[in-house]
Amino acid sequence: MFFYVSKIGQFFIQPSNFLIALILFGLVITAFTNRRRIAKLMTWTGLIGLIICGFSPAANWLIQPLEDRFPRPAEISGFDGIIVLGGAVDTVVTGVRGDTALTMSAERITITARLARLLPDAIVVHTGGQGVIISSQATEAEGAGRLFADFGISPERVVLEDESRNTWENATLSKKIVDPQPGQRWLLVTSAYHMPRSMGVFEKAGWTGLTAYPVDYRTRGEVDRGLGFDGASKGLRRFDIAFREWLGLAVYWAIGRSTEFFPQP
Repeated sequence: MFFYVSKIGQFFIQPSNFLIALILFGLVITAFTNRRRIAKLMTWTGLIGLIICGFSPAANWLIQPLEDRFPRPAEISGFDGIIVLGGAVDTVVTGVRGDTALTMSAERITITARLARLLPDAIVVHTGGQGVIISSQATEAEGAGRLFADFGISPERVVLEDESRNTWENATLSKKIVDPQPGQRWLLVTSAYHMPRSMGVFEKAGWTGLTAYPVDYRTRGEVDRGLGFDGASKGLRRFDIAFREWLGLAVYWAIGRSTEFFPQP
């Protein structure tokens, strides 16, 4: 139930959708009622919001603290396993086209291949099923497994968890399969903006010995805090991602699925 509520709620409170809805409601009220003051307020709020979120540095202000929360480890050695979270495989296109299609978070997969070479004795755990409401014809694990084989990673080293639909299920279902032991060390690979929530959730689910390995950075860091966007779609997309992540941090903490609101190293 949580999965469906979160997906439906995310659609309606996503900033870009919400601002467009404000404009549309304002136009409808203008056309069919005499409440022009309210209609004008809604329309202008939506338009100004779209301009600010689409062109200003606001999206970078939101996402940069998330990306810089967990640094990469200085040395890659002595790890027993690599856990990579789903999100890099487009399950809808993959299911239809018959070959692995990647999303903008493709680095979760490609950099895992590099880490697998640096850690030849470590197992590679990919956790991700179908993160969409309407079932597709492929799972993320299926697409990732195909790429890992193409990268030359031995199938004996790969563990594919193919039922999880969100970060909490990533943590709990992969833990059941892998059964991590005390003293083992694990690299956790996901997008940098998603790392704080992932670390909090995995630790809450009982994982120990975790070290964050953030990938898929969207900003250069502090230098981008004053940088705007040359296209509204770029700014709105990044603003939506950052807003969703901050909201996810708050919700997971509130319902007891994370160690704290804003996990830290």
